[in-house]
Amino acid sequence: MAKRETKAELKARVDHVLAALDQEYGTEYVCYLNHETPWQLLIAVIMSAQCTDARVNIVTADLFKKYDSLEKFANADLKELENDIHSIGFYHMKAKNIISCCRDLVTRFGGEVPGTIEELTSLAGVGRKTANVIRGNIYNEPSIVVDTHVKRISRKLGFAKAEDPEKIEMELMKVLPKEHWILWNIQIITLGRSICFARSPKCKECFLREYCPSAALH
Repeated sequence: MAKRETKAELKARVDHVLAALDQEYGTEYVCYLNHETPWQLLIAVIMSAQCTDARVNIVTADLFKKYDSLEKFANADLKELENDIHSIGFYHMKAKNIISCCRDLVTRFGGEVPGTIEELTSLAGVGRKTANVIRGNIYNEPSIVVDTHVKRISRKLGFAKAEDPEKIEMELMKVLPKEHWILWNIQIITLGRSICFARSPKCKECFLREYCPSAALH
């Protein structure tokens, strides 16, 4: 039976992991979804659910030219918008949510994207994950985004145990220093896309190997 890690040992391991991530990937805030305005990012994030950022960026390249204002999205024809975004999957629900969300932004928030979890999650198609992307990228508000990469790798590292993304978010908030919350998502996505794959992680090539309890299993 493995010896249980003390709080001091966990903190030391977290510090090592964060230092290694910073050294490998840098500390620049990067957003993988192309956008020029806060409302464009919000729409792109709504579209990105169960879809790759690369695919969303292909679609929004034309979409944001056609609908170049929040008002145009708010007044969009549902069937036409569905056709415009049909290649991203779940486009029926996403088109409906985008129109509803943009109408609320225009009527309730004066055309501005709000900055609180409560206000953001009151919008159609916006859950905690989407809200935290906005808070981190637009308002530079310390927030942890739990996507599939963050969920999988945080659990592999032993920094979280829960299955539910919201519970994982709360676990990570206790483990990670606040100044690293936004970076965690950026760096872990990069790690998940290049080394720590879901099906066949390249543990032998991973620079976090000595700090990861799961590495010994591969």
